[in-house]
Amino acid sequence: MKIWDKGNNESASKWTQEFTVGRDREFDLLLAPYDVQASLAHASMLRQVGLLSEFDFEALENGLNKIAEEIALGTFKIDAECEDVHSQIEQILTERIGDAGKRLHTGRSRNDQVAVDIKLYLRDAICDIKAATAALFEELQKLSELHKEVLIPGYTHMQIGMPSSFGIWFGCWAECLIDDMEMLAAAYAIVNKNPLGSGAGYGSSFLLNRAETTRQLGFRTMDFNVAAAQLSRGRTEKMLAMALSCIASTLGRMATDICLFVGQNFGFLEFPDALTTGSSIMPHKKNPDIFELVRARCNRIQALPNELTILLANMPSGYHRDMQLTKEILFPAIGSLKACLDILGHALPQVKVKEDILDDPKYQYLFSVEAINKLVLNGLSFRDAYKQIGQEIGAGTYSAPGFSMDDHTLEGSMGKLCTQQIRQEWELVMKKFK
Repeated sequence: MKIWDKGNNESASKWTQEFTVGRDREFDLLLAPYDVQASLAHASMLRQVGLLSEFDFEALENGLNKIAEEIALGTFKIDAECEDVHSQIEQILTERIGDAGKRLHTGRSRNDQVAVDIKLYLRDAICDIKAATAALFEELQKLSELHKEVLIPGYTHMQIGMPSSFGIWFGCWAECLIDDMEMLAAAYAIVNKNPLGSGAGYGSSFLLNRAETTRQLGFRTMDFNVAAAQLSRGRTEKMLAMALSCIASTLGRMATDICLFVGQNFGFLEFPDALTTGSSIMPHKKNPDIFELVRARCNRIQALPNELTILLANMPSGYHRDMQLTKEILFPAIGSLKACLDILGHALPQVKVKEDILDDPKYQYLFSVEAINKLVLNGLSFRDAYKQIGQEIGAGTYSAPGFSMDDHTLEGSMGKLCTQQIRQEWELVMKKFK
């Protein structure tokens, strides 16, 4: 069945059909429950405005609820002769309840039908990602507090820089996630608008009640201008892709640090054998494959905005079949990012940190800034103190100053953890998901 079939024996060639359908059936299975949800709201609205009888509405409601049960059970399939989930559901309804199934498409186009399905799916996907990110945020905050007094060397240019702590290192990723959630909340606000009732981008001569479907589907508002509603296809996906790429950037950089820190040349962190893999030839290896794959997946996700930008480039207004490809670009990436969040949330609670890292003599210059600061506190100008310590290092006469956490609390030059302030910022951004 094809929604556009006019019943006059028109048919596309097999090649045309296979090429235009592509992988749509595969990704449309993800949209199936949302197509039912949107169709129920549309049918209810049609009854309200007098375009659907009570009898036909009850038949549609029962038929759609039965399909929803089959989707939940995993028995729903899209047949090869159907282009997509929308035509499959309409075909099933028509076969089961007769003419009432043919009335469901009154006042809508496949364009706004697809658009609302995608927004409903993306809205739930955002909530899933938000929840997984929140779990990771909590774990990072916990680790930051737990290891706040364990010192590590800080690096710039991959060179030993200044002293830091695991508290600061774990906490920095938590705070980065707040910025990422700001982006995700902005994408959520864009997704949370109802395009249903905009038709093919030019509205309908029927007096549809778009406010009613907006209410029933739980959207914050609607895409008011019908042409703008059609333009939301692609734009919505692109803006969400930007938010996903921000989260991916944070996770990817953290994974890179972990890959370095578990290596023998650093030895800062350790994970149990169950979270590492071995070498087929080198028996001493404990490879951080989980974190390398997180980095790789996240690098691919960061390419999403550019891929969608190129797909949409120079496209005129209105619907074009190019939009179909947004699903195969974005939908797998959502699952991939969720998998990265989940595996990090599983792995990080099992991390072990090394507590005597700075005992290694290679970190003797780590406290050179502290030596400068002591001279400054004794009245020497910073520039003269800097030159003096630099000359001592060059001459090989420098000796590291004594250092203890009592001398350098987290209120001092190493910076505050600000755990409570970070949590307050997190709670503020979470309130934006409405």
